[in-house]
Amino acid sequence: MTVDPSPADPTERSLWRPLRLLQDAMEADIARVYAEAPVEGLRSSFVLELLRLHARGPMTITELAESVRRTHSALSQKVAAMRRAGWVETLPGDDARSKKVALTPKAREVVGRLAAEWEASEAALVELEAELPYPLSRVVADLERALARRSFHDRIAEKLAADPRWR
Repeated sequence: MTVDPSPADPTERSLWRPLRLLQDAMEADIARVYAEAPVEGLRSSFVLELLRLHARGPMTITELAESVRRTHSALSQKVAAMRRAGWVETLPGDDARSKKVALTPKAREVVGRLAAEWEASEAALVELEAELPYPLSRVVADLERALARRSFHDRIAEKLAADPRWR
């Protein structure tokens, strides 16, 4: 019996993997900007939360997670990493059971630079979209409307219901 060394691999086909890879490459370019600056110990993935805390003041992890549309679990892990890196600290909350996340002096020193990078990145995206016949921001809005009509879950479930391998 001979075994086919290259069975069909469904991961070889992906409509959106190139988009994720493109986003990863752009994120790497932003990280490179910070490395060249340098802003020591800063991950570009921290910038949204640091800017949000600067703009709105100390928040609980739940409040911060809701404000950036992430799960509590994901934000809890990120806050722990930001705390270890010295960007945030936790303070007593409104009651004995709660804590608030606040910027450290180290973070407050660089928040202007973070805002400058954010605004420069957004301006570069506007410039990039101007070079396209159909801007990605329009695609996203169109996709959101289509998914409001029928969720991605429902679309997947329908395909799986027709696939005997799923049963």
